[in-house]
Amino acid sequence: MTVLLLHGLGSDRQYMLDVFGPLLAAIAPGERVIAPDVRAHGASPLVGAPADFALDALARELEVDLSLLVGSDAAETATTANSTAAAGLTVVGVSMGAALALRMALAGRLRIDRSLFVRPSFTDRSMPENLRAFPVIGQLLHDVGPVEGELLFRETQAYRTAVGASPLGGAGLLAQFRYPSAVERAVRLVEVPRNRAFESEAQLAALGARMPTAVIGAPRDPVHPFPVAEQWAGALGAPLTRLPARDDGQPAQLAALRAAFEGWLRA
Repeated sequence: MTVLLLHGLGSDRQYMLDVFGPLLAAIAPGERVIAPDVRAHGASPLVGAPADFALDALARELEVDLSLLVGSDAAETATTANSTAAAGLTVVGVSMGAALALRMALAGRLRIDRSLFVRPSFTDRSMPENLRAFPVIGQLLHDVGPVEGELLFRETQAYRTAVGASPLGGAGLLAQFRYPSAVERAVRLVEVPRNRAFESEAQLAALGARMPTAVIGAPRDPVHPFPVAEQWAGALGAPLTRLPARDDGQPAQLAALRAAFEGWLRA
């Protein structure tokens, strides 16, 4: 088994390894785990033009060059897309990573045996309401920088709505101003939310008919609304796990996520 872990917007590979790595080491020791940094995230030196942040372009980069893991001590082996295709993949994506995992599965260029979509946030609409804070953050980073940008963002309706629904969700948006190279990488926040994860629910239904999938979501999450997880699961015909809300206790949510992941992995 080869497991590909795909992180969310503004996050990095280390988050995925921290969340899923210990469980994989315990129940699947010796299996290859690949957790790349997507363009303009983590240790990736790439930024580029707006077109580089189309989901299909990002997915293609991951497929062609999984050697983004070179230099990491966390992966068992760095590999190429061709050798991974021969072995088959178990793909786990969180948020943007779920959308990337979906685009890869729909493209069919790699052999993917099964996919787990965690807290999906992208839909069949460009710039859905739940993602509209990110371009605001990206533009503020570009225009005034992280310090003044964060102060101005706190006064926006986008922030007030998010923090009203979830204090931790609001804090997560503010963290975008503090990530390394936030200004240089601001384009990711402006461009990625423009993407659609799928064209229609029929597209998801066709995928669900040919590949085992599962979806995990949580309530009271302004960036990853539970109704989006319900839409994905319903269209895919996939089981849906509802986690505790993050604001009710992050340790409880993490434990539930790991338990759901373990159950899915062992199935």
